[in-house]
Amino acid sequence: MINENISFILEQEAEAVRNIPVTHGYDEAVDLIVKHVHKQGGKLITSGMGKAGQIAMNIATTFSSTGTPAFFLHPSEAQHGDLGIVRDNDIMLLISNSGKTRELVELVDLTKGLAPDMEFIVITSNPDSPLANAATVCLLTGAPKEVCPLGLTPTTSTTVMTVIGDILVVNTMKHINFSNKDYAKRHHGGYLGSKSREQSKNE
Repeated sequence: MINENISFILEQEAEAVRNIPVTHGYDEAVDLIVKHVHKQGGKLITSGMGKAGQIAMNIATTFSSTGTPAFFLHPSEAQHGDLGIVRDNDIMLLISNSGKTRELVELVDLTKGLAPDMEFIVITSNPDSPLANAATVCLLTGAPKEVCPLGLTPTTSTTVMTVIGDILVVNTMKHINFSNKDYAKRHHGGYLGSKSREQSKNE
């Protein structure tokens, strides 16, 4: 019974990943990130509330360690001065399963007041939501059902969000020809640091 339950959860999560819509939006999103960060000297700013915010934070740190400067901006703290991190050449990546998260909708409006030409990449399950409508590029999750027995707790949805973030990170790395030497400069400590330095000797 325990094994059957675990297998069911694994299959549901795996099926959700397999059903992520594959669109040209990924190429467009990577092009925007490269344009704003690597050509215009801006940065990637990620944001989200709750569990989606934790995914956004993880995506930001992964981008930073792989050569694309990125910061997480908490949408509530943005209303209390942290919005000052935003500059004209930046680009924003917003994550909301519903696409209706009040704090993020407000963040879009506030950001446009500071940087009117800001472009937004949005990860959401709802193509008809306010955030999707505000997006320059919208990446859809496929609206998977949560594996949580209540159907409420962000579980499957956050798995899919993480995978979408990984797609953006990996394709950006390829686009900028990020190498082991580049990685070693940013990740000196621990096993990964030593491994990247060792591998860089062969490049």
